Amino acid sequence: MANTEDIKPEPLLRLEGVSKDFYGTPVLSDVNFSLNRGEILGLVGENGAGKTTLMQILFGMPVIADTGGFGGRIYLRGSAVSFKSPFDAIDAGIGMVHQEFSLISGFAAYENILLNREPTRSNPAVEVFGERLATLKRDVMRSRAGGAIEKLRVKIAADTVVAEMPVAHKQFTEIAREIDRDRMELLVLDEPTAVLTESEADILLGSLKRLASEGIAIIFISHRLHEVTEIADRVVVLRDGHIIKDTPNDNVSVLDIASWMVGREMADTHHSVREQTLEGEALRVDHLWVDMPGETVRDVSFTVKNGEIFGIGGLAGQGKLGIPNGIMGLFPAGGTALLNNYPVTLGEPALALNSGMAFVSEDRRGVGLLLDESLDWNIAFGAMQTKSAYLKSFFGGLFKLRDEKAMAALAEEYIRKLEIKCTGGRQSAKELSGGNQQKVCLAKAFALDPKLLFVSEPTRGIDVGAKKIVLDTLRSYNRERGTTIVMVSSELEELRSICDRIAIVDEGRIAGILTPDRPATEFGILMSGGKL
Repeated sequence: MANTEDIKPEPLLRLEGVSKDFYGTPVLSDVNFSLNRGEILGLVGENGAGKTTLMQILFGMPVIADTGGFGGRIYLRGSAVSFKSPFDAIDAGIGMVHQEFSLISGFAAYENILLNREPTRSNPAVEVFGERLATLKRDVMRSRAGGAIEKLRVKIAADTVVAEMPVAHKQFTEIAREIDRDRMELLVLDEPTAVLTESEADILLGSLKRLASEGIAIIFISHRLHEVTEIADRVVVLRDGHIIKDTPNDNVSVLDIASWMVGREMADTHHSVREQTLEGEALRVDHLWVDMPGETVRDVSFTVKNGEIFGIGGLAGQGKLGIPNGIMGLFPAGGTALLNNYPVTLGEPALALNSGMAFVSEDRRGVGLLLDESLDWNIAFGAMQTKSAYLKSFFGGLFKLRDEKAMAALAEEYIRKLEIKCTGGRQSAKELSGGNQQKVCLAKAFALDPKLLFVSEPTRGIDVGAKKIVLDTLRSYNRERGTTIVMVSSELEELRSICDRIAIVDEGRIAGILTPDRPATEFGILMSGGKL
């Protein structure tokens, strides 16, 4: 008779031989793994490795059925499942927080958290016209949403409108919505900390550990590998659609995971040190204010030298993202900015581009890309608008048409340089992974050949291998062309690896400017509102 102690419980989730291709290109091949109740599984891999596609299959996203379905089997609580829609997955007890927000910006936090699950009270009109005229129990909704937020140990007022939230609060609201659902037993988080500062990420990781202790299984997808080693019980590594490592998280290091992901040894990051002296001013900003919701800039002044890589860091919501958005005219701004001693007209994006500046936004889907258009069209579009490049003139310039051949050549150049994983320049931007979309945004900016390039969160949501490619490309672009770069990032070590100087923003003002070789504690003091 078998010892009952040796009988293992049925896993909550089991994947067997899951495979998927898009338009004839294999994305996943024979993926197998299981997940137990209360277990945190760290799922990692380079961009394009298949992580997001795998989760789309699990969650029943329409894109999977629309592109021919998938192969293999998925078992939930021992029964085979194949969800036809996310609603089916939610009903089965699966919650998912995607890379891109799915909140209604005009709704309050509590309205988003309880969306489609609102408690209602009856009234006389219901008897005549039906449930659509039932009254919402808003007091109950606020209380219930507040409880979900409280579980995450963050301070967000339930009445706060999403449009007025900083990015980090939007992410916590998304997660609160999922953990509030009834019967939720499996939570999938796709890059949940990509928009969070280190302190905010620590709060979230603590919350996830508490959820796991209550029996909720978690699939944690992240490119911040130190978070994976901190939180995961097991680590599963995808490379080119195959699982190449499934291991307990026992003495696993960040460099171990990075090497498994990319198939090569990863070296530690070194701080940036430039040998030559930089002279002259490329950009002078005086008393800049920017009215950007959640990233207000109150009074910022700084100068950037010709050919410099100037970094801007700080905690979320302190104003660092507002600086490039204000100078480039995406939000109301005031003060003065001089580019090579010529005034920059604030509030006019077209004039900012025409003056010789370019901008890679932190919002790649909302601002950076034409999602339904091809890669060659995306990459050439900015240069076409501002410089009339990649156009053919006819009848003495009476009308112009796109130079398809030149656009294709441009796209192929940057697909090669940035190692963009795609089927070619004619593929639409929406079909790429998030990290590869970010590379397209960089290519679009490079094609403008700007005097000064603003780059905001250039590696957000990008894996460790692709991150190195992006940072190396920015560095070589700066060194070879002499282009001045202003780089905004939430990751301090990223800034220290590439920048000549780094400004820390706190409460909408510059708290201090340091060289990258200064101790990390000094940066931390400035970020926390202290003085050196």
